[in-house]
Amino acid sequence: QVQLVESGGGLAQAGESLTLSCAGSGPGLGYSAIGWLRQAPGKGREGIVCVGHNDDDTWYADSVKGRFIVTRDNGKKVVTLRMNALKPEEAATYYCGVSPAPTPPCPIVGDPDLYRSLEVWGRGTTVTVSA
Repeated sequence: QVQLVESGGGLAQAGESLTLSCAGSGPGLGYSAIGWLRQAPGKGREGIVCVGHNDDDTWYADSVKGRFIVTRDNGKKVVTLRMNALKPEEAATYYCGVSPAPTPPCPIVGDPDLYRSLEVWGRGTTVTVSA
């Protein structure tokens, strides 16, 4: 059974950086895209990043493009999300997700609905950004 655990959340000031990690276990992680979405209190889910088996297969939402960087270590089954120049409105719980089966390229997985493209999600890690 595939499982994901997010870590790295915490408090940052606006303009600072945080790095989140998503650690996976179980079969079938190698060939599925892994994505990140976030959800702020009282708001809907927002898919923000996807990375495929290879690092050159990525997708970023416009809201994070140029500031967030995703990398993947298939051997360690870890995906890292470096979030730079954080904004107060990006305070949210961040979740990583995966599909137990092979997935299309990330631009297809990520848009328009990352959440529906991936089936297994972690419990999230909370990011707070102060102004």
